[in-house]
Amino acid sequence: MLRLLRGGGPQSVQVLADLFDMRRPSLSEHLKVLREAGLVSEQRSGRQRIHRLEAAPLAEVQDWLQPYEGFWRGRLKDLGALLDRTPDDDVT
Repeated sequence: MLRLLRGGGPQSVQVLADLFDMRRPSLSEHLKVLREAGLVSEQRSGRQRIHRLEAAPLAEVQDWLQPYEGFWRGRLKDLGALLDRTPDDDVT
């Protein structure tokens, strides 16, 4: 859902519901959780509710994860190098 809002811009609940195999009330519950987490905002336009992505909290998560990403990239690179040096076992 976040990816759809990022790529497609603000969307109505109905447009989003049409993209998923779920009923509108179920989708509204998902959007409510995202709103409470601060990842989505809602604006009413007549009878429609338009939802938009709020990217700032995601940037905070990315900043927090950055040191771990560097660590795991290094570890996976080392693993790849080790696997490249290890002879393959003949499987017959």
